[in-house]
Amino acid sequence: MPAQTMDQIVSLCKRRGFIFPGSAIYGGLQGTYDYGPLGVELKNNLKLAWWRANVWERDDMEGVDAAILMNKLTWRYSGHEETFVDPMVDCRSCNMRWRADHIGDTCPNCGSRDLTEPRPFNMMFRTQIGPVPDPESFAYLRPETAQGIFVNFKNVLDSTSRKLPFGIAQIGKAFRNEITPRNFIFRVREFEQMEIEYFVRPGEDEAWHERWLEDRLQWWDSVGVSRANLSVYDVPKADLAHYSKRTFDVFYKFPTIGAEELEGIASRSDYDLGSHTKDQDKLNLQARVNPNTHSTERLSYFDQELKQHIVPFVIEPSAGVDRGCLAVLSDAYNEEQVKAVPAERLKPVEEALAAFLKSVGRNDKLSASHKQAIMEAGERIGSDLEHNLAGVAALLALPGAENIEVGKKLRGQAEPVADEFFRTVLKLKPALAPIKVAVLPLKKNNEQIVATAKRIRRQLQSSGNMRTVYDDTAAIGKLYRRQDEIGTPFCITVDFDTLGEGKDSALTDTVTVRDRDTMAQERVPIRELQTYLAERLR
Repeated sequence: MPAQTMDQIVSLCKRRGFIFPGSAIYGGLQGTYDYGPLGVELKNNLKLAWWRANVWERDDMEGVDAAILMNKLTWRYSGHEETFVDPMVDCRSCNMRWRADHIGDTCPNCGSRDLTEPRPFNMMFRTQIGPVPDPESFAYLRPETAQGIFVNFKNVLDSTSRKLPFGIAQIGKAFRNEITPRNFIFRVREFEQMEIEYFVRPGEDEAWHERWLEDRLQWWDSVGVSRANLSVYDVPKADLAHYSKRTFDVFYKFPTIGAEELEGIASRSDYDLGSHTKDQDKLNLQARVNPNTHSTERLSYFDQELKQHIVPFVIEPSAGVDRGCLAVLSDAYNEEQVKAVPAERLKPVEEALAAFLKSVGRNDKLSASHKQAIMEAGERIGSDLEHNLAGVAALLALPGAENIEVGKKLRGQAEPVADEFFRTVLKLKPALAPIKVAVLPLKKNNEQIVATAKRIRRQLQSSGNMRTVYDDTAAIGKLYRRQDEIGTPFCITVDFDTLGEGKDSALTDTVTVRDRDTMAQERVPIRELQTYLAERLR
């Protein structure tokens, strides 16, 4: 069963070391998250897959890594100082602050309608430059990566001699002082973008815009984000950003929060290069731009066919790395029942769940929103306990659940049953899986088995393209479940047959290779492991 709620994803991420709340030991910092040992691998693999597809495998792309701090004039002429604002309101009853366009006329926290009038709030972070405080000595942390590409247009053009059409790609951090960070890593204050600015001749932009939309949909599908969960929104003209001629938003259907933007593909005309260039009056710009009196470069392209300087139009596919990770995790997450649960094993869990929900209902210290979330999740699990039992772990990880004392009893009743009859599995594409292969000893106190397992791990890891781990911290069944839960495509088990101490001498120097998705097992000679796995990890 796919994830029904975002809480299932959040619980897995924290439990298995994908993503943690930022600065948690000091009470956290809203809108910030830290990527743990597995999360950083997943994130790096997603970025590498994007870079490979859009830079290495194309003949029309270059890469850059621009500075996070930029001259503040960048943001004046890009339009961010004037337009990068959200409407903000305060609730007079509970003093919570919200984006006005997200809440209507009612405070989500307390239900009050006593809200202030909306007022503009610029989302760019300011920081002091230099040791002496000075009202003019400041810069912004970039709110997007795009401007670093535009101001480097001439540098890239001159150093590479590219011909139109061509693109410049960048992956990097951006910062937005969101009024209301929400939905886990979906909307945060510090995030990463994977962004392309693709430069084309005026008049060719519409065809390239459509082409880039299809390319991006195909790429998301290739990394495991199902087309069935993607939808395309053609943004109405009245809602377009100030720079946009036309924009396609690619939406992903996330658990709980529903369809939200995963990537935007904007046709930006000549607005950006036109805004940052000097000699604007000599370049026949089509976009309406503010006069630029500070730029020192003409950001144009000399078209050999037309024998004149033109300002290219731009197509911008821009995706969030963090949102991409969340979509990949959501699509890969699955809870599977591996065998039927006997009624006598379910009964104690059913009774513990009922006691837990009764205690939640009586608790007057839980906030209304936390109580409602716990009750709804618990009732959903209880409606078909045999098939939903694996969701108890996520239920007990909900905010406020840790304060319910009988939750410990529920956990104690549910965990052994869930471990035996269910598995949570991340069916990640092999290229994205944080760990590609886990090598497991059948008996961790047998020196020969352990030595052989560790030797196999070193051999596979030395190939450089399949991260391999050794694990002997539990019984073999639990180790399989753990690797399923973090998305490891293959587990290798070293046993007594491997050593030639089993009943069948033909199995000497072979190991058991278990497939994550099918749970099928196959004996493979150690000498053939490298080839066997490489073929299946493409």
